[in-house]
Amino acid sequence: MAARDIAIVAGYFARCPLGGYAWQVLHYVVGFEELGFETYFYEDTALYPDCFDPVSRNVPAPCDRGVDTLGKFFSAHGLGERWSFWEASTDRWFGRDSETMRSVVQSARLVVTLAPVTRLPWVTKALRVFIDLDPGYTQFRLVQGDSVLREFLNEHQRHFSIGERIGRPSCTVPPGGFEWLPTRQPIITRWWKTDPPSPDAPFTTVGRWHEERRDVVTPDQRYGWSKREEWQRFLHLPRLAPGPFLLAMDVAKYPHDYDLLRRHGWEIVDPLLISADPFRYRQFLWTSAGEFTTAKDLNVRLRTGWFSDRSACYLAAGRPVVTQPTGFEELYPVGRGLFAVDTPEAAAKAIGDIRSAPAEHSRAAAEIAAQYFEAQSVLQELVNRL
Repeated sequence: MAARDIAIVAGYFARCPLGGYAWQVLHYVVGFEELGFETYFYEDTALYPDCFDPVSRNVPAPCDRGVDTLGKFFSAHGLGERWSFWEASTDRWFGRDSETMRSVVQSARLVVTLAPVTRLPWVTKALRVFIDLDPGYTQFRLVQGDSVLREFLNEHQRHFSIGERIGRPSCTVPPGGFEWLPTRQPIITRWWKTDPPSPDAPFTTVGRWHEERRDVVTPDQRYGWSKREEWQRFLHLPRLAPGPFLLAMDVAKYPHDYDLLRRHGWEIVDPLLISADPFRYRQFLWTSAGEFTTAKDLNVRLRTGWFSDRSACYLAAGRPVVTQPTGFEELYPVGRGLFAVDTPEAAAKAIGDIRSAPAEHSRAAAEIAAQYFEAQSVLQELVNRL
């Protein structure tokens, strides 16, 4: 049997071993496997040294818990020997050791970097591909003179963004000196198939409530990276639509916001109780009637076309998604299984429609995931553009 081409995915998992990061990495790794590559995952602490421990909730923390989660998660999917993690400060290697990984890297045909968080060493002949997972934020950093990011991107020969509308006339994101090719989040849809939820299942979401350090500020605009601002617009939704509504978000850190949401009918659970384990994270999605969530102000106003990989997982599970328009509604079918809404009233109508015909909208959601997000198709299109 002829040797397979090697692909290496460089990204972010062990430093913050939460469910969303875990599944995102694995979808890429297994997606390239399904295209015929022999695929490996690499991560280190050279660029971003701090590790987060979701059990002790400490940061910085030892990387051991994240490495343990990574190893067990990959082993559970038949990839026990396909990863390597280097803790730069102590020169400790986990998974594949440095010499073995060096040999793998030097033989690789393709290196895929997920966000500017891991720089893979030893690359000699592989084509380097960068995947932008923060559309808008990445490009404005370049325009505003982030030379470190520009140097990082210059190490890659192809640049893709999940902001699929970047470069279109109605999207005002500046390219920052790079040609951004469109891509989207790959999902192994079979991993998410499950039985219908109970009739009283809540609409849910998982995520971070507030983060202002990454706002984009221009001479005449401020674009929020946080979702907090957008949630304010939908505060009254539980009074307009059949619930319940359950948020796995870190709102408790903001007592005023927490009380405000509770008074308006939102139930809130500690997100780390859900996302500290990748399989518990998936189970949370499975026990949902669907997802209601907002998008970041930045993606709403700049019309990047951003669509969350978490939302794509809800769709793959047959769980309809109701969320704000970012331009994705021009890319994917909406109105059955997936809804783009910009007011509480529109969201309430969408949720009412889903509650009244759950099987129809569940089928539509799963069909959208299979047609638009199946990893093999998404990554084959990416490879075709190299």
